[in-house]
Amino acid sequence: MTLWFVLALMTAGAVFAVLWPLGRRAPLAGGSDVAVYRDQLDEVERDRAAGLIGEREAEAARIEVSRRLIAAADAEAATDAAPSGAASGNATWRRRAVALVALLLLPLGAAALYLRLGAPLLPGQPLAQRQAAGPEHRSIAELVARVEAHLAANPDDGRGWEVVAPVYFRMGRYEDAVTARRHALRLLGETAAREADLGEALVGAANGIVTDEAKAAFERAVRHDANEFKARYYLGLAAEQDGRRKDAVAAWRELLTQAPPGAPWIEMVRESLRRIDPAAVAPGADGGAPGPSAADIAAASELSPEQRGAMVSGMVARLAERLKTDGSDVEGWLRLVRAYVVLGRTAEARAAAADARRALAGEPDKLRRLDDLIKGLGLEG
Repeated sequence: MTLWFVLALMTAGAVFAVLWPLGRRAPLAGGSDVAVYRDQLDEVERDRAAGLIGEREAEAARIEVSRRLIAAADAEAATDAAPSGAASGNATWRRRAVALVALLLLPLGAAALYLRLGAPLLPGQPLAQRQAAGPEHRSIAELVARVEAHLAANPDDGRGWEVVAPVYFRMGRYEDAVTARRHALRLLGETAAREADLGEALVGAANGIVTDEAKAAFERAVRHDANEFKARYYLGLAAEQDGRRKDAVAAWRELLTQAPPGAPWIEMVRESLRRIDPAAVAPGADGGAPGPSAADIAAASELSPEQRGAMVSGMVARLAERLKTDGSDVEGWLRLVRAYVVLGRTAEARAAAADARRALAGEPDKLRRLDDLIKGLGLEG
């Protein structure tokens, strides 16, 4: 109700602003001006007689005042002769038309615009009601603000720090993520996962550089659990950044050989290997299919490009031969197609994709994975 009252007042103000100039009548020229100019002529004569002005100045003043007196007399005569003439009638009609438009169209137009763009039926929602809304109706920033307010009052709530830390990291607030991870470690105790998470936050705060402090956190994580994949991955990244590319390849290759089937981080490790040594992601680069060991990869890095290419081609050929007898291995098909693309053998990649489609024809889920890879590699058509 208050909103409509305010809108009505605003509309009335707008209408008044339009009608006010139209209601003002034009000042009348005429008799009053003639009397003034006549008094000015008498005053000029008095000043000349008293010697206050000379004859020439008096004559010039008389001419100017007389000119104004004649103009005022003509205006008075015109007003008396046609007080309600066509011009006056037209002006009055125009003023009334504008007033009518202002009175009708302004309120109606404002109401129509509000109904079109506004939300007149939306109920009010007090602050307390908004704060009590479910999490699905709040933004991430609001949720973080609530957690921060809670932690400000309860700084020893380790679970709270552990909950907000990954949110800070995803928001790019890496320094805050580091602080939250430190508090979680201090209050909840050291574990491999918490040490690895602290190291990751430190890497984010350093713009992707594995600092000495981050490396120490990853090493502590591995001491707690030798299978902590995040720490092992970042230790490989530290080796690459230190110029020890062979150590990085060996570390990441070992991760792939020990990866559980379907691990979500496998592709990330593959991409890192591809960046520094494409031969390291040849077929057999993950668990579940035969391939070179970490020692084999380290030895391959010592070979010439021609020898390394021959080694990779041999592994590809062995994988292709195995898939002829075990066509249900979707992971093998994915590795084979990707390997052909890495080697620049596009025609063979397309042929392998066609063979894989035939072998996996009765398994829709595996076919979907194969089709996604084919699209991603641009092998369609």
